[in-house]
Amino acid sequence: MDSSIAKAICLQFDPIAILWSDEKPAEAIQFKVGSWGCVMWQFAQAAKGKTTVFDRQTFGCVGGGTGLGFGAQYVNAPGGIDGFSYFLSTGIESCEDPEKFAGLLNKFTRPEQRDNFLKGERFKKNPELVKKFIETLPIVNIPAEYIIFKPLANLKKDEEPVVVVFVANPNQISALVTLANYSRADPDTVIVPSGAACHQILIYAYKEARSDKPRAVLGLTDIAARNSMRKLLGDDVFTFAVPYKMFIQMETDVKGSFLEGPTWKNLMSEEVSK
Repeated sequence: MDSSIAKAICLQFDPIAILWSDEKPAEAIQFKVGSWGCVMWQFAQAAKGKTTVFDRQTFGCVGGGTGLGFGAQYVNAPGGIDGFSYFLSTGIESCEDPEKFAGLLNKFTRPEQRDNFLKGERFKKNPELVKKFIETLPIVNIPAEYIIFKPLANLKKDEEPVVVVFVANPNQISALVTLANYSRADPDTVIVPSGAACHQILIYAYKEARSDKPRAVLGLTDIAARNSMRKLLGDDVFTFAVPYKMFIQMETDVKGSFLEGPTWKNLMSEEVSK
């Protein structure tokens, strides 16, 4: 499936289609069962032309499993919800009895993960706020065996994605935000929810897909993911996740819009000349 939007805004990477399926693509890249990995690594592979797949045994990490839509996986983190709450905030060194978590350090295979468990990522001020954050997440258990990432250009005629995700630089993001608002009167057609990068392209977008008036989700504001993605996709991009129904409307809106006008063309010509 070709995208008029991608052509009009001169995307470097093809938009990524996210699908739910009970059939696993034969050619798809997949994490090994039980291995640790970041969902966004596989997302980057899809942006570069590969097909990737996840199931309930191969989602890489508990945050990724939750983000993909495989239920509330934080209960399976080392130390459960309590352990994860310290991990994301102040670390187990800050709790009253750090020894009760100390035996879990060997669960982390990477030095930076162990350090974060000890001292915390400090993305939330305290563990209590982490627990409240988890309660607000639009956690869902999708009614399918697999979640597939694939380039939109490789979409088959009988496939309909749940979400389409753009990888775009600031100028292109500006165009996507403007296009999302082009045929709607309400000013909040794009949201920027706090969360992991995978949350922003998946469960938050799923929630919008269930709405009568879906909104797009601006993402990759997760600085941990940005550290990982800078070598894979560049350090000047964000994600822009669009529920499929909204994507189709935005595609229809390209013709006759500002994307064919001089202001946008001038901005693009300035960017190309850099």
